[in-house]
Amino acid sequence: MATHPERRLRAVDLAAGAGISVQQVRNYVDLGVLPPVSRTESGYRIFTEAHARALAVARRLADGHGWARTRQAMAAVHRGDVSAALAAVDAGHAELERERAEIGRVVAAFDTVAGSAGPAPRRPLRIGAVAELAGVRTSRLRLWEERGLLRPARQRGTGYRVYDAAEVRAAQVVALLRRGGYPYEIVEAVLGELRSTGSPQRVRAELARREQDLHRRSLRRLRSSAALHGYLADLGLAPR
Repeated sequence: MATHPERRLRAVDLAAGAGISVQQVRNYVDLGVLPPVSRTESGYRIFTEAHARALAVARRLADGHGWARTRQAMAAVHRGDVSAALAAVDAGHAELERERAEIGRVVAAFDTVAGSAGPAPRRPLRIGAVAELAGVRTSRLRLWEERGLLRPARQRGTGYRVYDAAEVRAAQVVALLRRGGYPYEIVEAVLGELRSTGSPQRVRAELARREQDLHRRSLRRLRSSAALHGYLADLGLAPR
């Protein structure tokens, strides 16, 4: 059966349909986001419905994966490197998995320290007393301070480190998590949550909100990847 050539489109119509500028359309061609174009004898670019389909797929892909990864994947498709296109979207899904795992580790770490606080000191304590409460050496507290985990004040006149109730609690949290084998990045994340929210209930609520946001982003990314699969199938590069 005879095939009919695809209807030609003007760059301005392609741009208007996507809500972008004509210059952006040209840029997408140059970047490989759109398939290569042929030109008229006078040098004008020739666009077809194939370019409109590619642009629609790119926009759906960008909704879940962002434009940087979209440019990478679409350019790979249009130069015939399907493996590179799949690697790009796989990397996007892997990022979400790492983020999900990190949230899980922070939740587990927070559960470790929740309810473990002793009575708050009535007055600021010096480093020796804090080390005794946390069950560590004073050199360890200084190391944690150097890493930005602890923020003791300095006593006027003497320059001695002094820890208020919040910093004593922070020292106890760090000590507990490090004894539990948690890496510093998780310790820092837990402390950040405690410092920013100020209450265990708000920490849990914030972590739950992040999990829900991650769930929504994962679904968007999945839909975007499905759009790419459909495009590959249309091009005969993937089975239906």
